[in-house]
Amino acid sequence: MILLDSDVLIDVLRDHPSAVQWAASVEGIALPGYVIIELVAGCANKAELRDLQGEMRDYRVVWPSPHTCQMALTCFMEYHLSRGLGLLDTFVGHLALELGVPLHTFNEKHYQVIAGLKTVQPYQR
Repeated sequence: MILLDSDVLIDVLRDHPSAVQWAASVEGIALPGYVIIELVAGCANKAELRDLQGEMRDYRVVWPSPHTCQMALTCFMEYHLSRGLGLLDTFVGHLALELGVPLHTFNEKHYQVIAGLKTVQPYQR
């Protein structure tokens, strides 16, 4: 399974050549449900929403278990104020830990405080 953060999916949606080429070359891409929520919230119009919905059809959507949500809450409470850890980043990072896969992202700094999380930059920007 290849778990994507929102920044990677945004590159694909914007037809960034290296992102599109990379996404077409791999199998097993999954999207955290929270990434989709984040991108829906960022849509400016129905055309952007339709593009997102069309892209989503190619990927599996995954959600964290209740136990993982509790772990994410504990981490968020510890690091939100002191290190600026974002709410959705916390859930996405802990989902990657639950699944035992690296998170494919360019926002590595967002995830530094999540112990044990591995991140991968999937292509050259």
